[in-house]
Amino acid sequence: IAETEKYAHVTFFFNGGREVKFDGEDRILVASPKVATYDLQPEMSANEVCDKVCEAIESGKYNVVILNFANCDMVGHTGVFEAAVKAVETVDACVGRVADSTLKMGGVMLLTADHGNADKMLAEDGSPFTAHTTNLVPFSVIGKDCELREGGRLSDISPTIIKLLGLTQPKEMTGTSIIK
Repeated sequence: IAETEKYAHVTFFFNGGREVKFDGEDRILVASPKVATYDLQPEMSANEVCDKVCEAIESGKYNVVILNFANCDMVGHTGVFEAAVKAVETVDACVGRVADSTLKMGGVMLLTADHGNADKMLAEDGSPFTAHTTNLVPFSVIGKDCELREGGRLSDISPTIIKLLGLTQPKEMTGTSIIK
């Protein structure tokens, strides 16, 4: 589930470059707002994406729901600080709602990002900074009775998902679940 700006990230890219849906896979596309630049509507379509995600989680139909909130990236690229603050506040509220739905249904939520953007809005010279950052991004696990081990790396994300789904990890994967 994503809005137009990040739809390919939760479909094509997440599926390893495969355009065709897998059996049992549903896709929900929410239209991104039609504005010249996203600082003009920093909320973008996050609330509608959030509504669809919470509905999917609470339906009990799915073992996994994948989503992407576009706001912090797309608004961050505008370089408009006040708009980035509004984008982050919007996503923060939506993440809270998704976590509430997940916990209500007895699930586990994994929260991460592929890069930073709204975390640095000013360059050293005081001009707007509009590029992706290389700052570390969090990988959070939200769920009851999730005991985590110390450390972790990018290669541990897929094994963590596989463990949560009760699947067997392929021997080609070198990472290990961060959930004990």
